[in-house]
Amino acid sequence: MKAQLARDNETAIGDYDRWAPVYDIVFGPIFHRGRQAAIAAAERIGGRILEVGIGTGIALRDYSPRNRIVGIDISAQMLEKARARVSELRLAHVEQLSVMDASNLDFPDNSFDVVMAQYVVSTVPRPEATLDEFARVLKPGGEIILASRLSEASGIRRSIEHFVAPAARKLGWRTEFGWERYLAWEARTPSIELVERRKMPPLGHFALIRFRKTDPQHLIETSGVRDAHGTIRRQ
Repeated sequence: MKAQLARDNETAIGDYDRWAPVYDIVFGPIFHRGRQAAIAAAERIGGRILEVGIGTGIALRDYSPRNRIVGIDISAQMLEKARARVSELRLAHVEQLSVMDASNLDFPDNSFDVVMAQYVVSTVPRPEATLDEFARVLKPGGEIILASRLSEASGIRRSIEHFVAPAARKLGWRTEFGWERYLAWEARTPSIELVERRKMPPLGHFALIRFRKTDPQHLIETSGVRDAHGTIRRQ
């Protein structure tokens, strides 16, 4: 399994390294509205924000300087572009940019107020393990904010997705990654609750998804009962 993961990561690195020189030109306009919606959601919380899959850093200038931004990406060539952008624009609110695997984050538990991932989860080799890492490094009360492609379970759009799957894989997208996998992950992750899901352009193929990490006390209160003395007892 580790060998397969290493091969998958090497493939992803190669794909994104090739896209690095033209990424902003090709994908910048396409994902602009979704990117702005995700950043607006993150700004409502603020604080220390981890952006996973920071790429060329195209979104860095849009964050408020009041926040502290940590960005990671699996592609060193993408990060070279991001570091150049930070230097050129003098983005003092960017705390750190590092090469890192999204499914194996090198951060302590409860490190960030927001974990942001734009167009990442449906591209990584281990989506659920990646989501687990997002939840681990998120502080209680914080949010995971995702801009993600969602596949259809059936119908004409699903048939189209099946037809274009080979081309989509070259872009790093998994056409089989549907909403039910997010729901299954939420169901098995007690500290996580869904806050929002709404469609985004282009063509409604993408969604803004927000999960909140609940406070441990909230988990106890929602899974237990109070005794006569007001003490919460687990059921």
